[in-house]
Amino acid sequence: MKIPALPFTATDWSKVLATRHPGETGEALWRTLEVGDIRIRMVEYSPGYLADHWCDRGHILLVLEGELEGELESELKDGRKTVLTPGMSYQVSDFGDSPHRSATRTGAKLFIVD
Repeated sequence: MKIPALPFTATDWSKVLATRHPGETGEALWRTLEVGDIRIRMVEYSPGYLADHWCDRGHILLVLEGELEGELESELKDGRKTVLTPGMSYQVSDFGDSPHRSATRTGAKLFIVD
């Protein structure tokens, strides 16, 4: 990842407009900033969320503590599953492993860079 030239920038995520993304079940609210080819997001998954697609894009994902604090299950298409709790992260490269998707029973709040 190469961050393009830009000035020091502080972000008040509460002022970034959220967009809704329905899952197979539940929904995700994304607050997104784009800097060159880098997408930076604060994402909230509703309780019962299951992604509606398998993703091959690389991410750095951190599970945050917050209003929707809970566990996040990251499932890989090859059958592997990892449970992440607040303070845990995962890193995966573009097309670097089996495609993945997220699910949560209780909801989760995430910070994602991709």
